[in-house]
Amino acid sequence: MIPSHPRLNELLQEVRARGSVSVESLAEKFGVTLQTVRRDVQRLAEAGLVARFHGGVRVPASTTENIAYRQRQALQAEGKARIARAIAQRIPNGCSLILNLGTTTEAVARELLQHKGLRIITNNLNVASILSDNPDCELVMVGGTVRHRDRGVVGEAAVDFIRQFKVDIGLIGISGIESDGSLRDFDYREVMVARTIIEHSREVWLAADHSKFNRPAMAEVARLPQIDLLCTDAAPPEPFPALLSDAGVELVVAD
Repeated sequence: MIPSHPRLNELLQEVRARGSVSVESLAEKFGVTLQTVRRDVQRLAEAGLVARFHGGVRVPASTTENIAYRQRQALQAEGKARIARAIAQRIPNGCSLILNLGTTTEAVARELLQHKGLRIITNNLNVASILSDNPDCELVMVGGTVRHRDRGVVGEAAVDFIRQFKVDIGLIGISGIESDGSLRDFDYREVMVARTIIEHSREVWLAADHSKFNRPAMAEVARLPQIDLLCTDAAPPEPFPALLSDAGVELVVAD
């Protein structure tokens, strides 16, 4: 599991923002020694989050495969917790929701344990396990193929099941938001489920920590105008403020 030291997360975001960067530049930016940066880079590389080259570090080249679930659980954990609290405060008792896959939606589920009268549909076995402890929540589990690496339920059966419903709020996570206004993910089966959730929700809320901005992934889920609200943990970088405004997306920064 990736260490949770704040500097490691900050270093990772710097690499993602710049694509590639020298070890010297990182040492200067974070006010630490070259040895410290090399040690941090080694820990990130061992977790598969960055790739090393002589004198520097870059983002991994792949846009086709997400990082491992346990690594995602550790990344941005504090920011995800803030996002979850902010979203939970906006969800009224007595409404219907769909929660999809992702460690951020799982954090939201933990914040809903005291809500009453919710009817929640989910294709995430982790979310179902969390919310089964809320006796005042009616929980509906989507059927389909279980993806063992993160206990997500995907596939045509899951899509067909969700099509039966129309909920007040569809809460989705995402792997990346690109500067062309597209929301992206890695597994096409998961993408098809997310698209169906969007189509069958009166409002669509996106929960995404700041590391998702400018992160590439292969498959397009949706475009920003299809989203009603975006909750993140830090102010989005350029050009996203203008993109969000033009798309009519309400931005909530949980700080």
